[in-house]
Amino acid sequence: MIKYKKPRGTKDIYGLEMDVMQYVKRTVFGILAKHGYMEIRTPVFESSDLYLRGVGEDTDIVNKEMYTFDDKSRKKYNIKT
Repeated sequence: MIKYKKPRGTKDIYGLEMDVMQYVKRTVFGILAKHGYMEIRTPVFESSDLYLRGVGEDTDIVNKEMYTFDDKSRKKYNIKT
């Protein structure tokens, strides 16, 4: 039987711990909404050009700390962290 491991640095959250996290999130979002703030959700990936312009091509951030992939048209994207 194959035993699967979670990737290092990740954690499954469920049960009571998830209930607590959801309660805290609802509470914080409620307070922020009362003061005029709204939630924003951005894509989990962006065009690589965005990062290359911002930090440069030869930095460790781009070369070692980001996962890059190409779409079908060979346009490069980076996963946001």
